[in-house]
Amino acid sequence: MIIRGRNCCRPKGPAGYVLRPGRAPICCRLPMTIEKTWPADKVERWPIADIRPYARNTKRHPPEQVGQIAAVISELGWTTPILVDESGEIIAGHGRYEAAKLLDLDEVPVIVARGWTDDQARAYRIADNKLAENAEWDEDLLKLEIGDLAAADFDTGLLGFSSDEIDAMLAPVDPKAEQRASHGRLSERFGVPPFSVLSARDGRWQERKRSWLGLGIQSELGRGALAKDHGASAGEQGEGGRSYRSKVAPGGSLMPARDPKTGKIVRSDSRGRPVKGTGKKGKGRANAEA
Repeated sequence: MIIRGRNCCRPKGPAGYVLRPGRAPICCRLPMTIEKTWPADKVERWPIADIRPYARNTKRHPPEQVGQIAAVISELGWTTPILVDESGEIIAGHGRYEAAKLLDLDEVPVIVARGWTDDQARAYRIADNKLAENAEWDEDLLKLEIGDLAAADFDTGLLGFSSDEIDAMLAPVDPKAEQRASHGRLSERFGVPPFSVLSARDGRWQERKRSWLGLGIQSELGRGALAKDHGASAGEQGEGGRSYRSKVAPGGSLMPARDPKTGKIVRSDSRGRPVKGTGKKGKGRANAEA
């Protein structure tokens, strides 16, 4: 195969900066035309006896996983050849090699990395595994794909997921369960269960209430009742010497004003006193404007 590089070695790079000696991109440091043969260009069949695993292989293949690989090969055939060097030492495909022995195969498909250095083979052994781990699942699409396979009665045990994982992905969505999970995430995020700090039955709220009681304050009566019992401060006296706070409801809002003659609810001022003239038609607005 012939790879032709781009003519990118100019006085200035694509972004307009000057390329320094020895700092050019990899493509700029390659010759214009490269004769290159890739290992995947040719697939060969080798006797399994001519292949040997790498003694320092960093990826372990437990028997359960080897069995899964063997099951896929039995169902779908061999799809990815084993990558070996010229001496037959495995660079990538140790799991497939173990599965082939489990299936008692005499020959296996291989591709040969000819001309590779020991360092290149060592680096590829690590990269081949790690780069695959760097990918991420699209959980929504994965559920759709597995759901379609399950609906078609395909053996989902070949997918490499455990039965519990498959059941979890195929289980119907429970909105209440999602809400409970959301609360759990909030608890982890803020360090306390949601709304626990607002509980008036424990913690600092009860301590505050005990402090109020120690001062003679009865919080259950409300601000209006307390003002009525204890009187008003200077400058807050209303009609008849009564505090306007006595007109406050237990919740703190003003009591509705009533006409002392008719007993009907009428407009009131900011202190809860009836506005004069509001009981007569047409005069209430005039008095308010005056």
